[in-house]
Amino acid sequence: MSTIADVAARAGVSKATASRALTGRGYVSEATRSRVAAAARDLSYVAHSSATSLATGRTQTIGVVLPSIERWFFAELLSGIQESLLSLDYDLALYGFGEDSGQRARLFESVLPRKRFDGLILAGIQPGPHELERVQRADHPLVTVGPPVAGASSVSIDDSAAARIATEHLIELGHTRIALVGTTAETATRSFVDSRRVDGYRDAMSSAGLGAQVRIADGAGVGTGSMPDGYGAAAELLGDRRDRPSAIVGICDEAAIGAIIASRRLGISVPAELSVVGIDDHQHAEMFALTTIRQRPRDQGGEAVRLLQQRIEDPAAPVEHVVAASALVVRNSTAPVR
Repeated sequence: MSTIADVAARAGVSKATASRALTGRGYVSEATRSRVAAAARDLSYVAHSSATSLATGRTQTIGVVLPSIERWFFAELLSGIQESLLSLDYDLALYGFGEDSGQRARLFESVLPRKRFDGLILAGIQPGPHELERVQRADHPLVTVGPPVAGASSVSIDDSAAARIATEHLIELGHTRIALVGTTAETATRSFVDSRRVDGYRDAMSSAGLGAQVRIADGAGVGTGSMPDGYGAAAELLGDRRDRPSAIVGICDEAAIGAIIASRRLGISVPAELSVVGIDDHQHAEMFALTTIRQRPRDQGGEAVRLLQQRIEDPAAPVEHVVAASALVVRNSTAPVR
């Protein structure tokens, strides 16, 4: 295996010069840099990460923390992050945990503060004051996806606007009995994103004079926005013939798809008897002909890496909040009220 000394000898420079040329740290003329790079290619030299870290003061590793990699949004987001990091020759250290897991406390209390990262991405997580203090004490450049954090750049969609547009679409079709499913009915236990989407739903209903018709149902679920949550909440709502809604907004596409499955089990036709709209444009949305608000988490992952690299290269760079595009995609799960 070739070493930096072999590269330096082949290029006719010192080891220190060869190291500067390959890491980009310190001045080296372009002619020398090209000669060293050619020597490294000829010798199939690959810099050891530990040696690079010693030379540059960087680990070339980015920490990524998210609640779950099983959910579609986070899987897509992670793909976008990984693709962008690979293109920049960064390694990825992934930490995932359930929101009700004791692992979260240990992660913020001891794991993240002692790990050496060049930067940190928090996705779908609203850190508490103590958790944030522990992360900030470690002095990692920080970017968030979803819930914003003071002093950190962020990328998200306008979740309130997304839910408002989804609800307004149903109102424009003549629906007045519109329920929201997939989130917990308890305000205190909702996630940041769910809270914003509930706000958007409420705003649309109130603006249309339907404030008294607001209905948030979580069924027997815990409000995680999963298909079973949407299924359970919708089955409970639709089982009462006397007070059945004519339309449902899913807190996300997975909850909306669960509602469609529940309606089919009960013999309720979508969209003839029930209109359903979601938020996200999940990979299965087209399969279920689901009308939805489209977002692109893979692109958000790439944008998060861009924001983080900017803070790594220039710690004094201004905080930037990027609102990613989202748009209504009308399919066959919504129709005018009968």
